[in-house]
Amino acid sequence: MIDEKQIRDWLVEEGFYKDVIHDENANFHFIINYPEDHVIDLIQPKNKKDVLLVGCATEISPEELGIIKDASIKKKEKFIWDIRFSLNQFLLDFELEHPDNNLQRFIITEEIYEDGLSKNNLIFALKKVFKGKLQCIWLIERDFGRVNGASYADDNSMFI
Repeated sequence: MIDEKQIRDWLVEEGFYKDVIHDENANFHFIINYPEDHVIDLIQPKNKKDVLLVGCATEISPEELGIIKDASIKKKEKFIWDIRFSLNQFLLDFELEHPDNNLQRFIITEEIYEDGLSKNNLIFALKKVFKGKLQCIWLIERDFGRVNGASYADDNSMFI
């Protein structure tokens, strides 16, 4: 079984531990601050005692969503495929919420199994998930421009 205290100690040592939240579907669920001001969830699911799930959900701002909705069908289709191909190259699991190819939210996850768990692998997974998120943000900005005042909201309720 995965040692909750050891995981917390590693995160505290690196300055990444932010909070613990109650989650009836998890043995433990930590909120990670990595990098500064970015939220990543670290979950040890009840139904899979030998795995840690590292993930983040990001909602597209209303300002950005408006620009995406106004784009051509062809541009939106290409954009969604570009995100799929990019995240697939990172070897990340992901879910895109994109009705009519209007990206509203994306969820990125990585699993670490107990037999491969080390501080190095945990930190690597945190970085990998964040880089996947950053890649999505950069693709949005490349294809649709950066909207002044727009932000990408971390949604911590995705695993609860």
